[in-house]
Amino acid sequence: MSLPLTATKIKAACAKLPGWKVKGNALTKTFTFATFREALAFMVCSGFEAEEMNHHPEWTNVYNRVAVRLSTHDAGGRITAKDVKLARRLQAVSWVG
Repeated sequence: MSLPLTATKIKAACAKLPGWKVKGNALTKTFTFATFREALAFMVCSGFEAEEMNHHPEWTNVYNRVAVRLSTHDAGGRITAKDVKLARRLQAVSWVG
């Protein structure tokens, strides 16, 4: 079982993750790409990262935007180190910041 992070640790993590915010009990970010094709490519690349971690995001795609919401189900839907790690990996595969 994953343990939720403290508010201080979450704030410190967000400071190092451009554009990521805390909404409710989740880390969130909307990535905006030039086209639908780019957004879809990001989702495919991100999906491989998430699957490797066995930690899957809640996300939606509308045309060129991908909205991501990260929380950990086995921690009561709260933010854990797994969410921060996946956010870092999504940042690493994103070419839009």
